[in-house]
Amino acid sequence: MTDAIDPLPSEAPTATTEATAEGGSGTQQFTDVLGKRDAAARGTSERPVISARNFSIWYGDFEAVKKIDIDLPEARVTAIIGPSGCGKSTFLNSINRMTDLIKGCRTTGDLKLHDEDIYGKSMDVVWLRRRVGMVFQKPNPFPKSVYDNIAYGPRLHGKPKNQIDEIVERSLKEAGIWEETKDRLKANAMGFSGGQQQRLCIARALAVAPEVLLLDEPTSALDPKSTAHVEDLIAELRERYTIIIVTHNMQQAVRVSDMTAFFYEGNVIEFDHTEKLFTDPAEQQTLNYITGRFG
Repeated sequence: MTDAIDPLPSEAPTATTEATAEGGSGTQQFTDVLGKRDAAARGTSERPVISARNFSIWYGDFEAVKKIDIDLPEARVTAIIGPSGCGKSTFLNSINRMTDLIKGCRTTGDLKLHDEDIYGKSMDVVWLRRRVGMVFQKPNPFPKSVYDNIAYGPRLHGKPKNQIDEIVERSLKEAGIWEETKDRLKANAMGFSGGQQQRLCIARALAVAPEVLLLDEPTSALDPKSTAHVEDLIAELRERYTIIIVTHNMQQAVRVSDMTAFFYEGNVIEFDHTEKLFTDPAEQQTLNYITGRFG
């Protein structure tokens, strides 16, 4: 695969200087952000929460994700980057088996949550999706009240009314939107702004106390102010949840993640600490991508 991309000329900018040109914030600021993320990650668990071995995802005869091996660590924020069509969202959706809803989609190989086979016959998919929450690219609140949106999951799992009240408040606080909704709990969630709706969707996912939170380009449809709110929220939630985020925005990956995986044409080209991957990538394809040579 490497042969398909011309190597960078010797005078080409480094990964660090090219990446800073995208954000226009200067090399020192760029490396400071990376250093802070790396420092924050020190001392956290390296135990994998999601493990893939020889794992493939097929749409009919098309292999969208190709025999990948990867361990996503617990209590970290992992970003998945890569060009459109590289398989990153497909892989994310497979972690809580949203791919089951796609006709003709199948998997081969192993994908595990801790030591449990996600695609094993004994896996209860409803239970899996409680443990692995999902927030999509476009905010998708139910056309119900704010309260009913957040209470939906706990009700489904049989929580009593007095506990649900507590869960709704806690989840809205965790998602950083309690102050904006505490006097509007009966209001239709569709009446809120796009950024507020996305945080409501995050609160809805948190209401069932997941171990893992999957974010599929959660800010791509939001304005810069709303994007900043969601990124700040990710920084807060990383203390309590394992987060896996797919993003096209490499500056966002730098800002929010501890680890980064680069996908290309269904393969994991490189997976490393974010600081290492963006300043000193091991693979030429990774360097070409993060410096804008393709994608």
